[in-house]
Amino acid sequence: MMNMTHGSRLLVLAWMSLSSISVTAIATELPPTPKHEGVTPRNVVFILTDDHRYDAMGCAGHPFLETPHLDSIAENGAYVKNAFVTTSLCSPSRASILTGLYTHKHGVIDNNRPVPQGTLFFPQYLQRAGYSTAFIGKWHMGGHHDDPRPGFDHWISFRGQGNYLPPGPKYTLNVNGERVKQKGYITDELTDYAVDWLDRQKSADHPFFLYLSHKAVHSNFTPAERHEGRYADADLSFLPRGDDITAEKNTPRWVRDQRNSWHGIDFSYHSDRGLDYLYRRYCESVLAVDDSVGRVLDKLKEMGVHDETLVIYMGDNGFMWGEHGLIDKRVSYEESIRVPMLMQCPELFSGGKRIENVIGNIDVAPTILHAAGLLKPDYMDGSSFLQMPTDPDMSWRDYFLYVYYWEKNFPQTPTQFALRGDRFKYITYYGLWDTDELYDLTVDPTETNNLIHDPDYSSVAKEMEERLYAMLAEKGGMDIPMNQPAGRSNNKRWAKRDGQQAAEFPAAMVVEEPLNKQAN
Repeated sequence: MMNMTHGSRLLVLAWMSLSSISVTAIATELPPTPKHEGVTPRNVVFILTDDHRYDAMGCAGHPFLETPHLDSIAENGAYVKNAFVTTSLCSPSRASILTGLYTHKHGVIDNNRPVPQGTLFFPQYLQRAGYSTAFIGKWHMGGHHDDPRPGFDHWISFRGQGNYLPPGPKYTLNVNGERVKQKGYITDELTDYAVDWLDRQKSADHPFFLYLSHKAVHSNFTPAERHEGRYADADLSFLPRGDDITAEKNTPRWVRDQRNSWHGIDFSYHSDRGLDYLYRRYCESVLAVDDSVGRVLDKLKEMGVHDETLVIYMGDNGFMWGEHGLIDKRVSYEESIRVPMLMQCPELFSGGKRIENVIGNIDVAPTILHAAGLLKPDYMDGSSFLQMPTDPDMSWRDYFLYVYYWEKNFPQTPTQFALRGDRFKYITYYGLWDTDELYDLTVDPTETNNLIHDPDYSSVAKEMEERLYAMLAEKGGMDIPMNQPAGRSNNKRWAKRDGQQAAEFPAAMVVEEPLNKQAN
């Protein structure tokens, strides 16, 4: 790609910021990232898990799940209470983490589309600043290959979802371009690789960045052998069953229809195992992740860099466990878009902090660049929250934008856009004969009483609708990106659970008398 002048580079960036095309490399040289005055570059460890729900940790109040090492990060650092993703789906969320961009701008709108050629990842800026960088684990942005990606000196990964256990004797991981057999349980094995790489940084005279990306706790939920059956007798009466999701409360029709689907509690993953069985396996699978975090923290202590290293733990998207009669993610409800996030760096801030501000996956890249002593490039949508533990009143966003684009693979979930504020959430749909939604999260945190048709809230709904579309327009998201469908469509319903019947329309949409008295 030919070199460009500084002025022409700025013009291209400005054009890209107004379009739905991904921001890609526009020159052989990365855009400038001036140094952050007064910031000493420090080591960073970023640990990402898949489908880890925001409250599936002891420190988040879970009734029985044991996560002592995750809890220790909250105790020694900060618990980010309101962390969200711009799209609750693996590949789009991971792309937002790596680029600092909203989904419609980086272009990875589903789990099948690979990252557009030339997309810039924030570790590339770390490399330029002299960091050693390593990616270990699940990439999951396009499953056709597991080759090393830009920004990483050290690379260990696998195609697509990967496997908890090797599916056969010839199954391999990609270790710096070489095929190496997977030996055992993937959560433990990835941790082995991570600890080994950290150990090799002990004598380095430059900072390091480790991106440890676990397959866990994605389905098919498979706990480590040492944890299997740990919660076989756990009381699960606290799990919701979707009983309060009704047409009378103006719950969308598509939500109630989805109950009997791949992503519903009546036909979960098209099986008859049921919600309780799946949830127990899920919780047991979290335990090895917590072990992994403990091993990484212990290695940092052994290296003598524990207190100076920024550690961030995060999930790539939320997960429904019975709310609205659903499982899995994609939808705009809290349990789907909200993720666990913990951070610590004892040299920067004391422990026991609780961050209430809405933090997004688009903020990870600017924050890590800040920790490296670099200002974020202008095109990024996110902002650094590194100082938030010590400056909770710093200027921050009032609303968070959420998007999800329909996939033929999972046709039960429509294209949707949401605006999440401190009090209200507004959700709208595209190309769907159904109702939009408005919830007052302060009195209705489970989002079961849809206020969109309540005249007392009509002005709130209108204001949030206008703000949502204004934000979409500002971020270049008024055009809906599309992909050619790939993979099978999980579109089945179970006859035994009234699979032949469609749900009733929301009550507010049904009238008793004709509205038009003047038709000719």
